[in-house]
Amino acid sequence: MAGCEIVWPHRRPQPEWVWSTFSGANFVMKARGLILAAAAAIALAAPASAQQTETIRLTIGSSHPPVIPWVLAMRNTVVQKTNAALQAKGSKYRIEWNEAYGGVLYNFENTIEAIEQGIADFGWVGTLWEPAKMPLQNIMFATPFVTDDPKIAVRVMDQLMEKNPHFKREWETQNAIYFSATSSDSYQLFTKFPVKSMADLKGKKILAAGAVGAWMEGLGATAVNAGIPNFYNMMQTGLGDGVVLIPSGAVPIKLHEVAPHVTYANLGAVTFGAFAANKKKWESLPQEVRDTMLPIAREYAATNIGIVQQREKAGLERMKKEGARIAELPADERNRWAAAMPNLAKTWADAAEKRGQPGKQIMQEYMSLMRAAGAKPARDWDKGL
Repeated sequence: MAGCEIVWPHRRPQPEWVWSTFSGANFVMKARGLILAAAAAIALAAPASAQQTETIRLTIGSSHPPVIPWVLAMRNTVVQKTNAALQAKGSKYRIEWNEAYGGVLYNFENTIEAIEQGIADFGWVGTLWEPAKMPLQNIMFATPFVTDDPKIAVRVMDQLMEKNPHFKREWETQNAIYFSATSSDSYQLFTKFPVKSMADLKGKKILAAGAVGAWMEGLGATAVNAGIPNFYNMMQTGLGDGVVLIPSGAVPIKLHEVAPHVTYANLGAVTFGAFAANKKKWESLPQEVRDTMLPIAREYAATNIGIVQQREKAGLERMKKEGARIAELPADERNRWAAAMPNLAKTWADAAEKRGQPGKQIMQEYMSLMRAAGAKPARDWDKGL
């Protein structure tokens, strides 16, 4: 057998280069080189966006849960649409959202502070709870009976934010960027008794939140300050005879069970907050991200209004089915109510003047914008300032 080559069964002799190439350390080195070359080829063949994607982590928050229209609207706009829009533009950036709703990070009393301090990068701000820091934003609470259309309310607030530096400054001094306003459906009356005229409210205790209580002045009724979570029990225990509230807020707490008479007085749709961002964080974002997000963020108001109107319509049907008696306040009684109120607009304007702001001029500008947008005020609040 000496000098003979052994050939194993089922194994053909291989040329010398095969054995030298795939033997021992030489095999490992060669194999590693082939693997690296293949990986490089795959990377070169992959789309540029896949290998260059940069993730930006942002927190979006609210004091209220996402079942509430103005919170759900944030999720349905910037959270759901931004990444798709960035991808469509071929951007390398993607947003990773930390959604912190329902008071996880802060409560309703600290919505502007949360944005100002960067506790949330984006979020809903309830300006109705900021009479000291953001009094101009609450102009509509001083002017009931102007419009019952939330679209008009938002349009006018957006115009004031764009045209009037005093409005914009209220946000900038809080280190915040305003995107668009939050509006409600129109305020109505929920009572234990039928309301056919203003005389029916005399001597009654009417529950209302904050500035809304002033709308009862001049009617002989007593306004009792309270919040939505307390309305049902207060009515049930006799602490109130009625409530001034928006239907979209009344239906979820089943207010019609203890206040079965629902009178559509259309006291007004108001803006009471806005979708905003921390100014420093916003300005730190890449320009292409801001350019992509801005129009989406401004869709917020229309999205919120759509949810509110759908729920108001569904809520009205539900109240009817569950025994509520729905009525509309006669137009002449509605006008009497508006005329009986004290001059809330003058009080608001005078307070602004004391702060060094042109309160009277702002009120006149606001009412002019309302009329131009199609509002038909039951009272001309810009007269008698």
